[in-house]
Amino acid sequence: MTIAIVGAGLGGLALARVLHVKGIDAVVYERESSRGARGQGGMLDIHSGQRALREAGLIDQFFAIARGEGQDMRLLEPDGTLLLHEDTPDDAPLERPEVDRADLRNLLLDSLPEDIVRWGRAFESADNGLLRFADGSSATYDLLVGADGAHSRVRALLTDARPAHIGQNVVEVGIPDIDRTHPHLAEMVGRGNYWVLGNGLSLAAQRNGDGRVRIGLSFYNTAEDWFATSGIPFDDPAAARARLIELLPGWDSRFTALIAACDDTVVPRSITTLPVGLTWPSTPGVTLLGDAAHLMPPVGEGANMALLDGALLGLALAADPDDFPTAVKEYEREMFERTSAAARMSADMQELLTSPDAAQKMLAFFQPG
Repeated sequence: MTIAIVGAGLGGLALARVLHVKGIDAVVYERESSRGARGQGGMLDIHSGQRALREAGLIDQFFAIARGEGQDMRLLEPDGTLLLHEDTPDDAPLERPEVDRADLRNLLLDSLPEDIVRWGRAFESADNGLLRFADGSSATYDLLVGADGAHSRVRALLTDARPAHIGQNVVEVGIPDIDRTHPHLAEMVGRGNYWVLGNGLSLAAQRNGDGRVRIGLSFYNTAEDWFATSGIPFDDPAAARARLIELLPGWDSRFTALIAACDDTVVPRSITTLPVGLTWPSTPGVTLLGDAAHLMPPVGEGANMALLDGALLGLALAADPDDFPTAVKEYEREMFERTSAAARMSADMQELLTSPDAAQKMLAFFQPG
């Protein structure tokens, strides 16, 4: 039986790794030309996803690259009021450590035989057990797993659902090598996460393992075409930084100093999600995992759910290798229930972030009672 996985993200690679551990062959087709073809994003908070890494036999290697200090948290209001300052003791358990997405992906890639991932294969279509790729090549399959992310092409084989904009637009900027270039800002941000919430905006600064601080400025309750009307000149980084500072009226000068110190990387991101509780009739020969199946707001659950999807699908297939349709149906039943709960929680967190008193509500979330 030939298992074809479209997408070499965390979920697809977790599936390939668990299958490999169980002695089952699979092939991963990835549109990117190589593992280093593009940046992989920032840090991830891995909690429930640790189970997947245990099933994959990689938990010790994960702990070796995870950053416990990434659990540190500082929460402030736009006027500079500090609401929460939590530093993680060095001997604290790694319950929610941060890890660089690229490092985690490389860990999974390095755990697989080299020929499992086929680079430069952009999926175009599939029918009657035949995959077709943009370069004109093709391949056969008995089971097709769409692990191809938010803009999944495989998804259309199972559902008409499409991601919808949720009224959030994010501008990503960053400060490289912050300890050397801006030590006073490095001390302010700390070792983990630094959040400023209020006035329908948020600033989330996150220390990465390579010394870069990634900063996401979120503008809530904004239209899908907001970038076109925002006045941010993305082709002129210096002017873009100045415009971002203008869009933070009344914010403490420490926060605008963070923006002023950023380099010329200015990236717009529109945030979309799939409907909470999305399901589809189980269909022999094809299924989905990760963002292709349940795209959620970016509040810390997506990567964990993708890792679990991959591992649990792999375990289901290994438990019933002669009956893939039954294994897939059982996987989907569990996945729908688990990820619907995670999507509802993520939607609730998203609603909290957009509220007028977001900082106080977030404080109550971190310090209940």
